[in-house]
Amino acid sequence: MNPAAPESGPSTRALRVVQWATGALGRSVIRGVLDRPDLELAGVRVYDPAKVGVDGGTLAGRDPAGVTATDDVTRILELDADCVVYAPGPFAMPFDDLDTVCALLASGKNVIATTGYVYPHSHGPRLVNQLEDACKRGGTSLHGLGVNPGFMSDVMPLTLSRLARQITHVYARECSDFSGHPSWRMVHDMAGFGKSEEAYLASMGVARAAMRSIFCESLHLVAAGLGLTLDEIDTDVVYRLAGEDFDVAAGRIPRGTVAAARWTFSGLIDQRPVVTVEAVHKSDAARISDWGRPGYSVRVHGRPSITLTTGEDWVSNGISAAAAHALNAIPVVCAAPAGIRTFLDLPPILGRASPRVTTG
Repeated sequence: MNPAAPESGPSTRALRVVQWATGALGRSVIRGVLDRPDLELAGVRVYDPAKVGVDGGTLAGRDPAGVTATDDVTRILELDADCVVYAPGPFAMPFDDLDTVCALLASGKNVIATTGYVYPHSHGPRLVNQLEDACKRGGTSLHGLGVNPGFMSDVMPLTLSRLARQITHVYARECSDFSGHPSWRMVHDMAGFGKSEEAYLASMGVARAAMRSIFCESLHLVAAGLGLTLDEIDTDVVYRLAGEDFDVAAGRIPRGTVAAARWTFSGLIDQRPVVTVEAVHKSDAARISDWGRPGYSVRVHGRPSITLTTGEDWVSNGISAAAAHALNAIPVVCAAPAGIRTFLDLPPILGRASPRVTTG
């Protein structure tokens, strides 16, 4: 439940945080919680039976923190905690976990989700009503964030929009290089690299639904921020095949199999795109020149037009950035009024200076 500030001033007690899942992002969040005096680790939810009973600090590569991990959801729901950083991982289907998120909210815990929930309104009133009801019962708030979606494809364009007027189109692009990713499940099963053209197309329905589900939130969030309502969303995907056999960290990409794909999501008004998000995935960017180099690009077309680009390093640090985004949001989300709280509803979420700045 959102802690009330005493009349004498803001509460100085540490906010109690539960980390849901301990993949790379979750472990980074735990380290961040342990490093901040205003946060306290209250619980750790794991999926791997081998991690049950292990100290959360140990799982994150730190000294024991006195909090043991559990796979028992009931125990998590019963904890006295202010916030859950909900990071079930990239293989979770968006919104298949709605009942779990609602249960956490209704139990009195604010939820910061790192996949989906950036703008739940894009999925219709039924989902919104379920979430709002859970927030009301628990006196809690829900906020979805990330790097993309959750920042580069929505928060950044809206931030840049304050420098322009008469905006006609917003464009955001991510290009990711998977050549160094060690997980075959991620590279092959999820991204589709190394699949035959036939197998790739056969799995397209599930991939399209998952990608559209999360990126449509960015499109609707940007549109709402600009005072617009989209008529529809158009989804398009094109792909490239490997011209030769080659190896990446996760395994071999055979000649003639899928080696890259470009997903384009366009929010339309009167059949004209006003918000466009591209997600370009490459098994090895050094071998596939189509669609540009890895990095992010955001353009706001208006008076004046504004373009922001990043290099490849920024993309490769995405997990660390997503964890920092979640950590920095905890105090803001815990202080927010109960309900769904998007970027449009919250005060600025800011980072914290390193202790070395003041201690030398």
